[in-house]
This record gives sequence, structure tokens and C-alpha cells, in this order.
Amino acid sequence: MFEILPQSHGRRVALKASGKLTHDDYQWLTPALEARISEVGPLSVLFDMESFEGWELRAAWDDFLLGLKHLGDFERIALVGDRKWEEIGARIADHLIKAEVRFFDVSERDAAWMWIEANSKGR
Repeated sequence: MFEILPQSHGRRVALKASGKLTHDDYQWLTPALEARISEVGPLSVLFDMESFEGWELRAAWDDFLLGLKHLGDFERIALVGDRKWEEIGARIADHLIKAEVRFFDVSERDAAWMWIEANSKGR
């Protein structure tokens, strides 16, 4: 399940993922992100993965399609988690997509949000 966190505003979006993500989760998230992109332009996103348990196969495909469709619509992505594979995934993603991607340990959640905020001041 996805949750858009209350500190989200303008081009800054904070998302929390919990449990195993499903196709239905992306059916909810994709239009919400697309509406925000249409309204304000490219986004900087904090993605809190502390309670994230992975994707169902179709949801993983949905995630790939969302990224592909909106390749230039994300400026920064902060992945916040506590697993080594999440950190490795962030490093790989930083080389594969146009957005700047960084991993932050859950103990650095505030620093991750400050990094997102610093990119979007005045927007």
C-alpha cells in the first residue's frame, strides 16, 4: 500500500510503501502522481521503504512502466530504508534514470527530506 505523507507539497512528494505492493496500489498512485506532475512539473520524491516488503509481479511491471512513462518527470528520488538491497538498488537506479537517486538509512530520514527540500526551494 502507498500513502502520500502530509509533508508533501508542490514539487515535493513523500511516499510511504507498506507491505507487498500490488497492481491496485499502482492504479491509485499513478493517477495521483500524474496529476501532480501535470500541475507543478517534475517532482522530487522521498520514498520511505522501511515497511516495504517488495512487489507482486504485476506491480513490479507497473513500477517499471511508471518510471519509463515519466522518465524526465522526476528530479530527485530519496530512497529511505534499512536493507542492503535497497541501497544497491538506489545506486543502480541513479545510473539508469535521469533523476538523481540517493539512498538514506531510516536513521537519516530527516536528512533525506532536507535533500528533497533543497532541490525544490521556491517552487
